Amino acid sequence: MTDPAYASAEGSVPQSIDVTGARALVEGRFEEVVIRFEAGRIAEISGSEGGGGRARLDGRGLLLLPGIVDIHGDAFERSLMPRPGVRFPPELAFDEADRLMAGFGITTAMHGVTYSWEPGLRGRDTFLALAETLCARRRRLRSDTHLHLRFEVQNHDGLKDVAPLIADGSIGVVAFNDHLADTRNDMENPEKLARHAGRTGLSVDAFCKLVDRIAQSDAETQATIEALAGMANAAGVPLLSHDDPDIETRGRYRALGARIAEFPLSAAVAADARAHGEHVVMGGPNVLRGGSHKTGNPSAADLVADDSCSVLSSDYYYPAPLHAAFRLAADMILPLEQAWDLVSANPADALGMKDRGRIEVGRRADLLLVDPGPDGAQFPDVVATLVEGRQVFRSHLR
Repeated sequence: MTDPAYASAEGSVPQSIDVTGARALVEGRFEEVVIRFEAGRIAEISGSEGGGGRARLDGRGLLLLPGIVDIHGDAFERSLMPRPGVRFPPELAFDEADRLMAGFGITTAMHGVTYSWEPGLRGRDTFLALAETLCARRRRLRSDTHLHLRFEVQNHDGLKDVAPLIADGSIGVVAFNDHLADTRNDMENPEKLARHAGRTGLSVDAFCKLVDRIAQSDAETQATIEALAGMANAAGVPLLSHDDPDIETRGRYRALGARIAEFPLSAAVAADARAHGEHVVMGGPNVLRGGSHKTGNPSAADLVADDSCSVLSSDYYYPAPLHAAFRLAADMILPLEQAWDLVSANPADALGMKDRGRIEVGRRADLLLVDPGPDGAQFPDVVATLVEGRQVFRSHLR
């Protein structure tokens, strides 16, 4: 697939590389063109190969696509705690998730990390350790990785911890999470209650007492929400509302500057957000499974068909964006040229990342070579992933 000049034994990257033979997604259509990139940026899109003995990537029979921009991926929690009470170091967790993401074409990742009022997996010590580890290791990761802060809005004491991380850009996006009511409902089910308690490291009795105490502090929640919004707006960090149950809730978060709605709980809320020119995020797994795993939540594919969903994320399953885009094409909901925008161009736009998401001169060389499969629509295989021109993944099956 590549000539020997592409990468030296030390892994250095030549200054100038041509990708040839692939059908590239350029300006909304697939064309067989030559893409040249230099120093991590797309330098030229042309109809013929350049001279001068440039290094070359052979993309014959493959699609060349802009890398996936994953606006919400919280499968990372399983890398950190694969079983309740079983913990692994953050360094290993980041490495495992990073390898998975590169293999499934995610070149920009917003790691969904929950900072809650509960201890344990979603508690203060874990959050601060993850933030510190990512700051120290992000240049060694394959994907361009940022923190997606999923802030539980009853976590009033947590504001002082996230303030400096929002201000210095360590946090790439902020989402308002409010799972208190769902948690209290789950406590009626002994199995779910035990799972919640196991995640925190508390006994069931201690966990129930904690939930009761947090519920009594809910009067402070609006002030916490407004303070968090102020921090993010001052730093230019995008805000997301999460699980909006109704149009009124969406409107309240809109007024605070949240211009992205993720996982709205009804088609009406999604349509309202789109009518206001906002992006709506749904999960790629929802598309692959033919609907949400939560009873009563809207179908992502239906929202896409109605132009009420503009972004698909990995949510809890890293392979999902890649396969969801191809599934939408296979089901004739959108042609692949448009479906791919949901996992690349649109999330980049939503996050204000103007340097990626499309194959255009001047943008980052975040690119995928993908084998679309024998029928051109099902079970695509990522053959190579490039981040700023560096080949961070290559399948040796080809």
